[in-house]
Amino acid sequence: MTQTLANPHAARDHARAMAGTVVEAMPVLPPVADDLPDDVGNDDLVWEETIAAGGYATRRLTRGTRLRLIDVKGDACASILLFNAEMPTERLNVADTVKVQWNAYLGAGKLLLSDMGRVLMSILTDDAQTHDAFCGPSNAATNAARYGNGANSGPFPNARDRFLLGAAKHGLQRRDVHPSVTLFKGTTIEQDGTITPHIGPFTPGRRVVLRAEMDLVVVIANCPHVLDPRETWTVTPLRATAWRGAVTPANDPIRNATPEGLRAFENVEDYYRR
Repeated sequence: MTQTLANPHAARDHARAMAGTVVEAMPVLPPVADDLPDDVGNDDLVWEETIAAGGYATRRLTRGTRLRLIDVKGDACASILLFNAEMPTERLNVADTVKVQWNAYLGAGKLLLSDMGRVLMSILTDDAQTHDAFCGPSNAATNAARYGNGANSGPFPNARDRFLLGAAKHGLQRRDVHPSVTLFKGTTIEQDGTITPHIGPFTPGRRVVLRAEMDLVVVIANCPHVLDPRETWTVTPLRATAWRGAVTPANDPIRNATPEGLRAFENVEDYYRR
C-alpha cells in the first residue's frame, strides 16, 4: 500500500487490477438478475444493486417501474425518501399517507402519497408485513446516544446523514430531506400510546414490490431502526431490483380500492395529461 501511495503508476496499476472484483454489496452494471418474474427479461432491468449495511443508494425511476426490495439476511432496514423527479419540491408526505388512507400500517395495496395529493408509489406485494410510518430515520444524535458515535463517516452511520448523501446526487440539500417511511422494520402503537418496535431479525429473503406511479427520485438508506433496542449497531444488506413496467391502468384494483386512493390516482393522471 505504501508503494502505491508513493508511486502513481503503481496506484494506477492497482486500481486497474481491481476491475471485475465482485463484493457482497455493489451495483451490477449492466443490471442482470436470475430471479425476475416470468414476464420480465434482463432487457427490462434498470437497476440491480445490493446496498451494504450502513449504506445508501439512489436512482431515478420512470412511471410504471417496479421496485423490488429484498431483505437478504433478515436484518435490513430500508428507510425511503421519494421525490417527483420533474419537480422535487413535491415529495413523500408521511402524514398524508397515513391520514388519507385512514391507516398507518403499510402493506400490500397501500399507497405512498405526496404533499400534493398524488400517488408516488403503490405497494404491490409484501411478504414482510413489518413496516414503520411513525418514527422516521435515525440521526447522528440518536446513534451517538445509543452506540457512542453517530457521525456519517464513523463506524455507526445514521440514516438521515445517508439521505443527505443520496439527495445531494440530485442537487438536493439538507432542507429537502423530509420524513421517511421504513420497510422491513415495524412498529405498533399500543392502546396507551406507547410504540412497540418489531426489529427482528426475521426470516431472510422477505420481499416488497412497489410500483412507481410518477417519475421519481428514490433514496434508500440501510441503517438500523431508530428504536432498535440492541446495544450493538446491527443491520444486514438490502437488495434493490427495478424493471420497466406498464403505467397503472384504469381498472387496476389498487387504484380503485378506495375513493381516497382513486382521487390520488386521478390527480396523477391529470398531472400527466398536460
